[in-house]
Amino acid sequence: MTEVIIGIVAGIVSGTGMGGGTILIFLLTFMMGVEQHIAQATNLIFFIPTAIVAILVNLKNKNIDIKLAIIISVFGILGAIIGANISIHIDVGILKKCFGAFLVIVTLNEIYSIVKLYRK
Repeated sequence: MTEVIIGIVAGIVSGTGMGGGTILIFLLTFMMGVEQHIAQATNLIFFIPTAIVAILVNLKNKNIDIKLAIIISVFGILGAIIGANISIHIDVGILKKCFGAFLVIVTLNEIYSIVKLYRK
């Protein structure tokens, strides 16, 4: 049942455009005790169907610049290959710290964006 709840929460967050993977990795590692490497790989599989749904909805609503999306996708695939090969060779403890630092940076950026928005 925990897996179902985690999937629903991550799917909802993903559907809002905030990145369900961040929540998914957090929930898998801290609530279910899944190793960081496994949680990140699971997130990649989770991403495929949720991304397809998001693409279809946004294509229907004409929210995608196809030319830009192709360019970003090509380089994103290259970056994913490089990143996956790097993460395989990194110790789990270091990987967790890198992920934590990433979450802190994202959080600080969001707080900055909100403060900047309300100052106007």
